[in-house]
Amino acid sequence: MVSTMFSLDEANRFGKDAMDNMLKSYSSMTQGLQTLTSEATDYSKKAYEDSTAAVEKLYSAKSLDKAFEIQSSYAKSAYEDFIAQATKMSELYVDFMRTAYKPFEAQAEKAVESAAKESAPKKAA
Repeated sequence: MVSTMFSLDEANRFGKDAMDNMLKSYSSMTQGLQTLTSEATDYSKKAYEDSTAAVEKLYSAKSLDKAFEIQSSYAKSAYEDFIAQATKMSELYVDFMRTAYKPFEAQAEKAVESAAKESAPKKAA
């Protein structure tokens, strides 16, 4: 009966740890999503402003060569900005996922160790 109580206590502790880790992970996910959303919004706003400025420059171009130069310059900077933003968002997303998983790492290690001990062959006395 003692081993059953120990197992129930251990299961109870494991369940409490799982709930605590879930809440920590949920909090991390919420913060990460807010960061990603803010970053995407800022980029969209900047991209819109840049494209509006490029259109205004195109309207004021006095020659076809100047219009082509403005368009080429805008396309190059828009592409570079997009690549930089995509890289930044990827890094933020990886960091966000790593932070959200972190609370579960220790618990997963304990579960693996416990399972390894349970399945290990018993030595004869």
